[in-house]
Amino acid sequence: MLAVLRNRTYRLLFTAQVIALVGTGLATVALGLLAYDIAGADAGSVLGTALAIKMAAYVAIAPAVGALADRVPRRALMVGADLIRAAVALSLPFVDQVWQVYVLVFLLQSASAAFTPTFQAVIPDVLPEERDYTRALSLSRLAYDMESLFSPALAAALLALISYNWLFLGTVAGFAASALLVVSAVLPKPAAAPRGEGVYAKATAGARIFFSTPRLRALLLLNLAVAAAGAMVTVNTVVYVRSELGLAAGSVALALGAYGAGSMAVALLLPRTLDRVSDRTVMLRGALLLPLVFAALAAITLTPSASWRWPALLATWAAFGAAASMVLTPTGRVIRRSAPRPMLTQAFAAQFSLSHMAWLVTYPLAGWLGATAGLPYTVAVLGTTALAASVTATHLWPQDPPPIPHIHTDLAADHPHLGDAVPVTHGWRHTHVTTLDDLHPEPQRTAA
Repeated sequence: MLAVLRNRTYRLLFTAQVIALVGTGLATVALGLLAYDIAGADAGSVLGTALAIKMAAYVAIAPAVGALADRVPRRALMVGADLIRAAVALSLPFVDQVWQVYVLVFLLQSASAAFTPTFQAVIPDVLPEERDYTRALSLSRLAYDMESLFSPALAAALLALISYNWLFLGTVAGFAASALLVVSAVLPKPAAAPRGEGVYAKATAGARIFFSTPRLRALLLLNLAVAAAGAMVTVNTVVYVRSELGLAAGSVALALGAYGAGSMAVALLLPRTLDRVSDRTVMLRGALLLPLVFAALAAITLTPSASWRWPALLATWAAFGAAASMVLTPTGRVIRRSAPRPMLTQAFAAQFSLSHMAWLVTYPLAGWLGATAGLPYTVAVLGTTALAASVTATHLWPQDPPPIPHIHTDLAADHPHLGDAVPVTHGWRHTHVTTLDDLHPEPQRTAA
């Protein structure tokens, strides 16, 4: 898996991603403490609103970025987003009003909504071979999981020595370092984007690709299934650990760590698995596993008191993480195969926006149901949501097409893509599962 880091451009971009993620993790901890200083007992309400603002920014801003992607160099777009994030983080220690927190969170997350889809669309150009790209996706998944595990621990260690306001400087340093690394990377030239489209057409282009492609329509529902499980874990872990099981606060981190460990284990295994098994098989099995895990969680929830509930909860959280990783890790491969190369930024922006729309629904649902109706009803509603979404996705996603024989008429005989091709009258003929890219700009027809 680490072999892809030999590519200098990818190594710089991946390092930028990791450093920025650590900075974001520090900011998350510091923001919670800042909210408590400003709002006291209402800090939870402040953070809940900030989280909703974050998701709203993701949903609204990412498509707009996709519309402007062909007008702004990708390096400039990513560096500009990093600098905006650094400036916002630098301003956060000086706020003393709740509304100021909301404004700065919106700016911070809007910049993230510009950076992340652009970054995701660059990687397929940097690593055009699918085997390398798959390993890059697994590394990216690992980076997110490692951040969720180690950033809180790093923040706790730093808070023993400094006040939380200094954590924001760590965030500033992370985004500044990310910008420097992106500047130093030589990015491939993007494919020429279609001309003549208006801003609205470009902003909705990614969504049109999703709604017109069966496997991407299925991906929308897979995102909802993952969001149902992820919201359950994120919102209600503290309720299970502290209220249901009566455990110490440190056990909350252990439970969240179990979720991350399950996700990381699958991310490590998937590169070799995806060499042999289709994305569809892996992703749908992961989605269909989620309702089964919800059923196990229902048993834990409905059992009044038993010594096995704590280890069972850890195993359940790890299973949620594993199933979510089965769905999320191959997502980039599916999008790459479904969108023409000039439209990749718009397609990734649509995935970023539409997937977070699912979280925008499930986060408040998990919190509101848990607080008003209780955990059993919350498990039932979110579990039913995951079941309906995963089953519907299975029906929407047809079997992947078989490898298609086709002829290339405009490639040199020594082109790397023709390694397994045979000469025919008008070019070179070979067979593989086609991807929409520079060499296959349109869906292939079977060669005669």
